Amino acid sequence: MESHEVVRQALTKGNPKEVAAELGVSLSLIYKWAQSDDETGSGTPNPLDRVLQLYELTQEDHILQWLCLKGGGVFVKNPPSHCRKGFEVMPATQEIVQQFANLLSSISQAALDNAITEKEASAIRHVWDELKRYTEGFVRCCEEGDFAHLNEDLKKATSR
Repeated sequence: MESHEVVRQALTKGNPKEVAAELGVSLSLIYKWAQSDDETGSGTPNPLDRVLQLYELTQEDHILQWLCLKGGGVFVKNPPSHCRKGFEVMPATQEIVQQFANLLSSISQAALDNAITEKEASAIRHVWDELKRYTEGFVRCCEEGDFAHLNEDLKKATSR
């Protein structure tokens, strides 16, 4: 989805006049943000384009992490794809199940005393993030048709 499409979709959930007033910009600018700014469109770069440009210029993940936190989520960078031909689907599938079991084990251990400490929460977050990274790598390999190097990716991700 292009940034102008994201803005257009967001404007369907809010009042464009109120958005313009709160941001201190004209209503026409709000509508231009929701249009393509390529040669055929009459749009203009929108705030999402600017944030993306800032990220691309700095390569600073904290920008994305901050946005995700403000939106109530977290940013987990996808692992680089090292997929090559040679399927080993079953071991990769079993690894995902094992990592999910590790997550459940971490949660169960932390909750034994009916309280989860900050340290335990941090450990749970780490296991959860590793599961998301590995599963994203698995999905990419599904899309690209290769599982042979999934364990290499896992070792790289867990050695951080």
